[in-house]
Amino acid sequence: MSTIGRRIAFDYGDVRTGVAVSDPHGILVSPHATLLTQSTTFIADLKAIFVEMEPQYIAIGSPLHLSGERSAKMDSVQNFIELLKTISDLPIFLIDERLTTVSAQSRMRDAGKSAKESKGSIDAVAAATILEQALHAEKSGSLK
Repeated sequence: MSTIGRRIAFDYGDVRTGVAVSDPHGILVSPHATLLTQSTTFIADLKAIFVEMEPQYIAIGSPLHLSGERSAKMDSVQNFIELLKTISDLPIFLIDERLTTVSAQSRMRDAGKSAKESKGSIDAVAAATILEQALHAEKSGSLK
């Protein structure tokens, strides 16, 4: 894997999917977008992001229970992964997303945003947390 190139992460949800991207050097992470998962343009939106960002790999939040057991939401995430495989041949890495939404909510509160104000962007901030974890794993050599 080349060290130059953006990385992308998704916090997949049945209603909204958060998207985050890194800078080309894999140092800085930014929330990028929140997509409406059931939108008729969802697949086109994903393709457009891949064309625009030209990422090296995809990181996706893996929904586990706090105990580490697989959650019921994992089936829908697996379906999302299968969808991504039809539009991209990039490597896909599952990243433990336990507590990412809690972390994202905390970040939004720290930025002075109420729960109502942050509703549209919380998923992208959660995706940024997932991507930060992926970059850390990449740098430590444990991204698998």
